[in-house]
Amino acid sequence: MTKPIIYHIPVCPFSQRIEILLELKGLRDAVEFRVVDITKPRDPELLAKTRGTTALPVLETEDGRILKESLVIMRYVEERFSGTPVARTDPYERAIERMMITREGPFTMTGYMMVMNRDRAKSGEFREKMLDHYAWLSDFLDHHNPGGLWLFDDFGLAELVFTPMMMRFWFLDYYEGFEIPDEPRFARVRRWREACLAHPSAQQVCYDEIVKLYYDYAIGAGNGALPEGRQVSSFTFTPDWPDRPMPPKDKYDRIAGDAELGLV
Repeated sequence: MTKPIIYHIPVCPFSQRIEILLELKGLRDAVEFRVVDITKPRDPELLAKTRGTTALPVLETEDGRILKESLVIMRYVEERFSGTPVARTDPYERAIERMMITREGPFTMTGYMMVMNRDRAKSGEFREKMLDHYAWLSDFLDHHNPGGLWLFDDFGLAELVFTPMMMRFWFLDYYEGFEIPDEPRFARVRRWREACLAHPSAQQVCYDEIVKLYYDYAIGAGNGALPEGRQVSSFTFTPDWPDRPMPPKDKYDRIAGDAELGLV
């Protein structure tokens, strides 16, 4: 093996984090990406490497050692490879960066729980929880860089951690009609989010791709699981997502069939 291997799902936000990091460092070819089809049982050889776990991405070093968890892999890539530093180098600024990143876990969990919710009566509760997260982010950004765009002076580690998640939350825009209100308390985070989504290093996925592939999440089935009455996962590689129609938005009323989703 001449360079590290990353086993990943191309549309996975945790994998996209690493892709963005490599783009920012100018090192896209420093690792080899190998695609894993999550709609099929894991390859026994890969399971042996990961000691039975199925979460992705996974990095295999040149000498066969394994690293898991996207934040761990990102730190390894940042420290192992030369190129433009992405994490802050000043100890205090790096601590501020990490403070913001600690909010990502609850932020992501709320968004995924919201899209997978099938109880219409609970949708308002999830909406308020998401707005609380965006309000916190807006206040944090404004406090540490008042009048600025990014957390510091450029798109950095905090931005690349959150950007793939905000891209996945396009499924909230589509299936839940969720928008960040155009109000003063959200002004800072709205500008930040727009800039993150448009950043050149983060264009590995697009809106239609997320909406189509994540349809099964919207009706409560994640990670390649098959919804009731369906034979093909929305995460299948074939037919490819550009060849499928946009899914129906009425997630609370029914589950679309394979043919309607363009999966057969």
